[in-house]
Amino acid sequence: MKLFVFLPMERKIVLFGDYFKDFVKSLDEEVRKKIDYVLDMLKSLKKINSKFVKHIGDGLFELRIEWEGNIYRVFFIFDEGNIVVLFNGFQKKTQKTPIKEIEKALRIKHEYYEYKREQDSEL
Repeated sequence: MKLFVFLPMERKIVLFGDYFKDFVKSLDEEVRKKIDYVLDMLKSLKKINSKFVKHIGDGLFELRIEWEGNIYRVFFIFDEGNIVVLFNGFQKKTQKTPIKEIEKALRIKHEYYEYKREQDSEL
């Protein structure tokens, strides 16, 4: 049975910090292309197969990418309805997503909301 995640269309993809950029820089060009392909789906499709997106909990989602037998994950959240904020990414080498990677993503999520609160209070 295939599951789908239903999402609003035309999302804006936003990066927070250098976490995602640093991860992508470490990858081969072909893997980067596959990540771009999945990000384009996330940005523009109304529903996305759970093969590509999984809800982890506490508002945290995982973008799921496979390329030539390797598995990659990128954590993200939705903010203000349709903004996607990309956090850390990693190459998955075990069956389950490592707890330390989830904890890192949750720390970055907390940093993001702290930063956003600070920016809002300055206005």
